[in-house]
Amino acid sequence: MSPDSRNPHSANPDRETPLWAQQDEWLAPYYEEIRAWRRYIKERRQLFLGSLATRGGLAAWTCGHLYFGLHRTTTGWVLREYAPAARAIYLLCDANGWQKADAYRFTPLHSSEGTPSGEWSLELPATALHHLDYYKLLICTADEELERIPAYANYVVQDPRDYSFCTRVWSPEQPYRMTAPSPKRPDTLLIYECHIGMSGEELGVATYEQFRKERLPYIVSSGYNTLQIMAVQEHPYYGSYGYHVSNFFAPSSRFGTPDELKRLVDEAHALGLYVIMDLVHSHAVRNEAEGLARYDGTRTLFFHEGSRGEHPQWDSLCFDYGRSEVVHYLLSNCHYWLTEYGFDGFRFDGVTSMIYLDHGLERSFLTYEDYYDGCIDRDALTYLTLANELVHAVKPSATTIAEEVSGLPGLCESLAIGGYGFDYRLAMNVPDYWIKLIKEQPDEAWNPENMWYELRNHRPTERTISYAESHDQALVGDKTIIFRLIDSDMYWHMQQSDWHDRVMRGIALCNMIRLMTFATMCGGYLTFMGNEFGHPEWIDFPRQGNGYSYQYARRQWSLRTNGLLRYAQLAHFDEKMLALCQLEPCFAELPDYCYHSHTERQVIVFMRGDALLFTFNYSPTESYCDYAIEGVPTGQYELLLDSDAVACGGFGRIDSSVRHHTRSNAEGRTELRLYLPARSAQVYRRKP
Repeated sequence: MSPDSRNPHSANPDRETPLWAQQDEWLAPYYEEIRAWRRYIKERRQLFLGSLATRGGLAAWTCGHLYFGLHRTTTGWVLREYAPAARAIYLLCDANGWQKADAYRFTPLHSSEGTPSGEWSLELPATALHHLDYYKLLICTADEELERIPAYANYVVQDPRDYSFCTRVWSPEQPYRMTAPSPKRPDTLLIYECHIGMSGEELGVATYEQFRKERLPYIVSSGYNTLQIMAVQEHPYYGSYGYHVSNFFAPSSRFGTPDELKRLVDEAHALGLYVIMDLVHSHAVRNEAEGLARYDGTRTLFFHEGSRGEHPQWDSLCFDYGRSEVVHYLLSNCHYWLTEYGFDGFRFDGVTSMIYLDHGLERSFLTYEDYYDGCIDRDALTYLTLANELVHAVKPSATTIAEEVSGLPGLCESLAIGGYGFDYRLAMNVPDYWIKLIKEQPDEAWNPENMWYELRNHRPTERTISYAESHDQALVGDKTIIFRLIDSDMYWHMQQSDWHDRVMRGIALCNMIRLMTFATMCGGYLTFMGNEFGHPEWIDFPRQGNGYSYQYARRQWSLRTNGLLRYAQLAHFDEKMLALCQLEPCFAELPDYCYHSHTERQVIVFMRGDALLFTFNYSPTESYCDYAIEGVPTGQYELLLDSDAVACGGFGRIDSSVRHHTRSNAEGRTELRLYLPARSAQVYRRKP
């Protein structure tokens, strides 16, 4: 293909091939496949929406939560369900003694042609149900009677009478009204990933209210501008970390009521925090009584039949994204969380698993052929494209982040140029790189040029969320970065008065790793709750194997506030690092340029924009005086951040009051000379 045919401004542009693909000549052999995917998505969208494609579009079609489920009317209640295989449906509740009763039997609805639509409806007087009443459905098929929780249930709890999960009516007389406007999307996302239940220090499950009162002010004061909340959707097993969802429209009642979650989001907005939610649409829990499995007696109402409907690693069920009912249900779920709870977007979980028929398992994704070998699930890709369209139509300031490891071309390109619409992709290669480096290479072999490559390994037009570690790296069986570096010595030598070699090494490298990850980001930066101050040990939820203990399903905030321990120093470094974004707006968009790298000396120096200079000396033993860096912009450089400062857990080897000026060397080149202490990093600000 000639260069002109790839140029969208040429006389005869290729209007069938998306613009993002035309900008990458290595994709040329796969243009036909890419065009076929695009046609398929367009055709499926038209099929799903029908006449609504030109009358309100996706936003009008994806309001299932306003129609299905339980709703209060002017005269009482109406409850609607979609269960095409059902022969009869009854409401079970206290008012009928939890028995089948004709007055609580649903009526089947029919289409305009008179054929069964699969929908069922029940209208009840106002006295039949009350706020906080328990209820379930009894779905009768040709062969069995199945107790079920409504698919659109918005409040699901564990019934104290028999410990089963049950729906409760949520219709308070004075529901909470959210008042704070959503903040605009930050130009650089600084994400604080959190889990409500384990956010307390005491043994047990923390609540929305505790988090609102205790953690929100702390997160703001720590410098983060975005809150990412995990485990929001109801899940029967606490230890699943919220990823085995049973009730997609119900906020987890373990942490409190729906109104308490709304109050949390509302107050976060009032404090200026942008709030996104971990959204699990990649799979669902197997549980039948609590979830969607065999909802109307059939497996295929929501999920694929046979092995395709079974996730081989997650012990869960896989949605059939080719069914319009499934797409409608999941898109309505996106719409619901945006409008009912005010979330500002989503981190879509398990995107790699969704878009590949083999879930991306055992794949290395080394060449473009790995994307275009017939293994893409076009239905899943269609759903994700429509989800991105919907989210940005309902809330233009919203953000979508793909948890996606393969780097599928076009995934994070805008819909306007034919992409699949995600705003960001998680840079999942980054934490993997750091763990591999720590585990496999001695300090003397750490190569900053490799770091520079690995941390910037993404397509030029793709925005990513960089992170050194998230919740994944802290789960039982793994270790956080700080615990991997220091291990058991954290129990005995974290006092600020104790200059233990292993601890000092661990703090120095932990600070450098975080700063290197932060400094090379192209979109945003993320940390998991507690990692900002080097929380020790791992995360392990109550289970049989640990005696159902909450010992490791909490955060020990007192370690951070104890001024005698080095956790406070790690937190101080994190705050100073994040503050760099306040000095340089749109930090993640600033161009980066490497001015100097020296593998043997383990030194790398680079700039973001024309004002911030980053220096890293990874050598564990060699400090360099008057180290010459050529070619940097002329001016005066003042120290902003020093990983070796005593306040950051270091030795304090640099005098922060010294200003450094560029000069011309013997060859006539601009040169800056700096002191680079061993195993340390600095950030300087240039003043012309």
